[in-house]
Amino acid sequence: MKKRLVVGMSGATGAIYGIRLLETLANSNIETHLVISDAARKTIDMETNWAVDDVISLAHTCYDIRDIGANIASGSFLVEGMVVIPCAMKTLSGIAHSYNDNLLVRAADVNLKEQRKLVIVARETPFHKGHLNLMLQLADMGATILPPVPAFYCLPQTIDDIVNHLVGKVLDMFHIENRCFQRWGSHKLNNAITMLRAEGA
Repeated sequence: MKKRLVVGMSGATGAIYGIRLLETLANSNIETHLVISDAARKTIDMETNWAVDDVISLAHTCYDIRDIGANIASGSFLVEGMVVIPCAMKTLSGIAHSYNDNLLVRAADVNLKEQRKLVIVARETPFHKGHLNLMLQLADMGATILPPVPAFYCLPQTIDDIVNHLVGKVLDMFHIENRCFQRWGSHKLNNAITMLRAEGA
């Protein structure tokens, strides 16, 4: 049986992160189960050249956010875990308080109660104390908070490089092999760093 990963996309800026994750997994042995909020559909239209239907086509299965009887709403439906990418503060608050008024929040709650991996790509800046308290509450409940913070040790040259690095970090959380970015200690990265140092950069 293929491994299953639940992917939730909420309406925070950064829709490309969720899209790139789905693209990366589309030809893998991971079965993706997608739920997109209404706000995320608008964000996809605003921020990207992707049509929502094309994003949906990347997933194995996509559920209506109002379908609280969907497979991913039950703990008996076995999955590796779930990632909410990107995760708006409204969605994060709903998950932290088990306010299961839609399928995205319910699916995240299921992964917490079943003690499966839940990764939250929390997208907001700056964070106020209420945001931080909610993230701490979720961390105490077992979630992993993984904000889309770029790393520069891998010498990104494009926005795509930054997006891919974040997606690679998310996949690492689920022990899914990927080559989304140059890892610290890789031959190619070491050579690039050595060259920059030699040039006095």
